[in-house]
Amino acid sequence: MSLAPVKPAALGTTDRFLPVWILAAMALGLALAVFVPAFGDALHGFSVGSVSVPIAIGLLVMMYPVLAKVRYSDARAVAGDRKLLVSSLVMNWLVGPALMFALAWAFLPDLPEYRTGLIIVGLARCIAMVLIWNDLACGDREAAAFLVAVNSVFQVIAFSGLGWFYLQILPSWLGLATTSASFSLWAITLSVLVFLGIPLVAGYLSRRLGEATRGRTWYEGMFLPKVGPFALYGLLFTIVMLFALQGQQVIDRPLDVVRIALPLLVYFAVTFIVGFVLGKLIGLSYERTTTLAFTAAGNNFELAIAVAIGTFGATSGQALAGIVGPLIEVPVLVALVYVALWLRPRMFPAKDTRPIHPERPVADRV
Repeated sequence: MSLAPVKPAALGTTDRFLPVWILAAMALGLALAVFVPAFGDALHGFSVGSVSVPIAIGLLVMMYPVLAKVRYSDARAVAGDRKLLVSSLVMNWLVGPALMFALAWAFLPDLPEYRTGLIIVGLARCIAMVLIWNDLACGDREAAAFLVAVNSVFQVIAFSGLGWFYLQILPSWLGLATTSASFSLWAITLSVLVFLGIPLVAGYLSRRLGEATRGRTWYEGMFLPKVGPFALYGLLFTIVMLFALQGQQVIDRPLDVVRIALPLLVYFAVTFIVGFVLGKLIGLSYERTTTLAFTAAGNNFELAIAVAIGTFGATSGQALAGIVGPLIEVPVLVALVYVALWLRPRMFPAKDTRPIHPERPVADRV
């Protein structure tokens, strides 16, 4: 099949207007926060520990179809791609946190609470929405599932230690102000188990049982097209819930939100571009380069918000920084999906780029 750039005419209505749907979901959430404040109050009370049940439901619905589409037998081969694995670990656990630390201090030297919140966001590596952005941009689905699993393990092991390093040790070495913070290992583990563990197990069992009982042709030709659209529904629902829950804080402190948003915009753009260029330089295909870039650029906002609230309180500046994170990340990474598709034919020769499921439009790949 031709590898010409994706053109709007080739996409379905849902695909061409995807940014419109996302903006509409954001607007609906803000409207609920402003005009129906009782709705947000009710959502705030609907939590189990540090996990917001409505957002958890949205993320699970969003992630299940993507993980059900992964060919897990093929994913094993990804583990043998050392260039991808090493570059992903470097981007996620060295470049990402260090860049966020530098940006937080550069943009917010006089606002320690927001600065600390941003550093926490930089430590929470993405294990959820990145699968959506990767799929929309025609990334390697199996590689994304593998890297997300690796990030989850590292998150449980390394989050607390990195938090101590970036909030206490490194600032002390540089003669900067330090911040004391304690991180709950249970909150980190719970985030990984809920937002990755449940949909991963469900997706794996669907693939194994579906193929074992009805065959791969039925599973991929009949079952997956039926569950696929629920990823988009889950994404939009999650966005509405996020803005309904946190929108009032954003509206009440607009100037603070702008100051927090600026380093976040730089962070998302720089990590994506560095990941994309790195993938090209080390010889990865477009699909795996895209996966590398998106897994580096995304963040686990649920974990960041939970840690900030649990450590510093729901009304703290650290919590507001965590809240602004996903509100900026969603529209920016949607835009980067289109950037990746635009770069595809320009940076990767046709022989290095394989169309993924060309018979289906973008939204069906979600």
